Amino acid sequence: MRKRMVGAISVAMLVAGCGASDDYANKERPPSPVNVSVAVTDARVTVTPARLGAGPAIVTISNQSARPRDLRLAPPDGSSSACLDADAASGPINPMGTARLSVELTEGECVLSAGDARPAHLTVGALRPSSQNRLLLP
Repeated sequence: MRKRMVGAISVAMLVAGCGASDDYANKERPPSPVNVSVAVTDARVTVTPARLGAGPAIVTISNQSARPRDLRLAPPDGSSSACLDADAASGPINPMGTARLSVELTEGECVLSAGDARPAHLTVGALRPSSQNRLLLP
């Protein structure tokens, strides 16, 4: 009786161990997000870095002017290569306040504008490398 029980359990474990033969597609993770800093003053908009690779980005905007500002990311006039699939805007930012945008940048050019301040230009190159197998990333 004991041999039968051990045999039955062994067969059950063997059958359970035979899983489906579907291959798991281990898709690569996207590039890690890059931080982009934007400062808006009464006279101009500045962006750092002005050149970067495509992928996720966190845009931190600092309104250093004396009035509320609304930052807009859009393709240059007459350009067909935009760095975003759709225009992005921060909404009103209070004077001396900050805002944050999370965007997915694509290869191309963008203009960062805020009202009558001189706009800044952002150049986005090829896709950054994957963050696959990079430790200690969120």
